[in-house]
Amino acid sequence: MDKSYVESGLILTEARKLLRNTAIGCLATLQNSGGSPYASLITVATDTDGAPLFLISTLAWHTRNLQADPRASILLSEAGASGDPLDVGRVSLIGVAEKIDSPAASRRFLARHPSASGYASFADFSFWRLQVETAHYVGGFGRIVTISGKNLLLNSAETRVWEAASDELLSDLNERHANLVGRLALARRPESQGAWRIAACDPLGCDLVLGSASLRLVFSTPIATPDQVADALAALPLNEAIN
Repeated sequence: MDKSYVESGLILTEARKLLRNTAIGCLATLQNSGGSPYASLITVATDTDGAPLFLISTLAWHTRNLQADPRASILLSEAGASGDPLDVGRVSLIGVAEKIDSPAASRRFLARHPSASGYASFADFSFWRLQVETAHYVGGFGRIVTISGKNLLLNSAETRVWEAASDELLSDLNERHANLVGRLALARRPESQGAWRIAACDPLGCDLVLGSASLRLVFSTPIATPDQVADALAALPLNEAIN
């Protein structure tokens, strides 16, 4: 692998983007009877620091598996394209899953998956978070790097900065920049017209919601602090489709 590619931080940036922007993943757990590997499809979002969040039911095998053995892995992949399907970015996140009771985490998950609000409060559903210990990133042929969870996620100081500004930031953005948000959303989802609102932000982008619909706006470049969000939104093109 090109040494400059690793040293420039491009791999870390690509891995973080994949983590923040991917809404569907594959959860691997160990069967609570026999210990065989079991893989299942889940919807994912990210906590403030970037750790994966997911909402699962005790009726599902993967939940029962985690209750018995919390070791887990989540595979996230870029959308498929023409050509070799193995030549797209993907990251395997390895760590320990824990059940959480966090209003902030719940808000962030539902910002990515508004339709889940219809069952998130059911007694058998709960939010979980993967405490990432290691990330194995593959960006295509010859571009393979193992990243520590500590380097992949925001550190505690960075997380506190974003969490402290969260409520005030969202209120200000939705009040003062409603027109810009609406134009950005309309350019990307012309079939979903209405008053889109920003529901969550992080260094790589913002999550918008409109009823049961959601939209991820990805900043052109990562930002360091919440006070840069408005400028980052203003720098986004109005004619670029974003998944």
